[in-house]
Amino acid sequence: MTVLRSIKIIICGRVSKMEHNAPHSGAKFEGWYSKFDLSSGSHIALIICSVPNASTRPHMVSFTYYPKSGQSIFQREHFVDNIKHVTTDDDSKAFELRIPGLGYMRAESDGTTSYSLKAEDWSFEARSHSFTAWRQDKSTPEGWMVNLPFPLHWHVHSLCSPCNFKLSISSLGDNFPPVDHHGRATFHQEKNWANSFPDAHMWVQGWDASNNKGVCLAGGKIMGQTAYMLGYRSPTLNLDFVPPFSVSYLNIFSPFMNVAIDWPTRSFNLSVSNYFYKLELKAHAPKEPGWFGLASPFPDGHRHNFCRESFLATIEVKVSERDGWMPWSAWKQVRTETFENASLEFAGGYYPERGENKTE
Repeated sequence: MTVLRSIKIIICGRVSKMEHNAPHSGAKFEGWYSKFDLSSGSHIALIICSVPNASTRPHMVSFTYYPKSGQSIFQREHFVDNIKHVTTDDDSKAFELRIPGLGYMRAESDGTTSYSLKAEDWSFEARSHSFTAWRQDKSTPEGWMVNLPFPLHWHVHSLCSPCNFKLSISSLGDNFPPVDHHGRATFHQEKNWANSFPDAHMWVQGWDASNNKGVCLAGGKIMGQTAYMLGYRSPTLNLDFVPPFSVSYLNIFSPFMNVAIDWPTRSFNLSVSNYFYKLELKAHAPKEPGWFGLASPFPDGHRHNFCRESFLATIEVKVSERDGWMPWSAWKQVRTETFENASLEFAGGYYPERGENKTE
């Protein structure tokens, strides 16, 4: 998410980038998450998610406007009767998500996306000019594992999509700066699908559009293990860490990964290696301000406040390369990065204050 993210296809052989992002008729839930970075330093989080057979709150559109300060966050969660998935191109699997009474999200065959949504006290339009795939030779973080029957799948459609946007929030009055009414932005796009969200998960994301580099991570407890997928991107070095390296077997034994999660200090640390590279990631955000809750999809419907997210996070990354070809060769540090105003999400069991009866 997000993660989701609520807002966080199973096809053998070579597939296009669009097919992973497209709707799946057999999925028990599907969620599309987009995080917009406005030039003012503000952000928007937009989630469109469905649990078609849920008994309560089966369909959700979540809109969060997040000022640069992390204060006076504006959020609306619309639980609607239906979200219609319409395939507009059979070859590319281009599609539309049509939300009666609100508008649509449209994914084109060239990978670009547009949004047109209007509610009682807010409206939002955006159209991307291009998109940045997970990797040129790997269209989704899971790679070949996308073909396996996991209880949850995570796809990143675009690491950075430049766009034009228009935004209106009537209830904010003078607290809504004119620079955020319209302009240019970039946004990150993800999708989750399958049975339900995991019992506990983390999501970390940061992108430096001016230097074309960033990091994105998702994972947690799944199928009795703890597993993560992580990508680091830069103009000269692109790394992925996925299972079997980024796994803690039975949540106990992990020869290649160490994880420390601490909600009280709002911090998340992960160290993971493969045969050639090691990446150490530290993410943290202030306790106040800047945290907002998000609903998550479960078989019975969307449950309020099962994710907690901040866009005031700092992510520190250190990359090391093995100084030799032997397994016991020492590590040599080759890269350090810091990403500010990044995303950090605690969800499920990693967020102990979760639940609808907890104070937002």
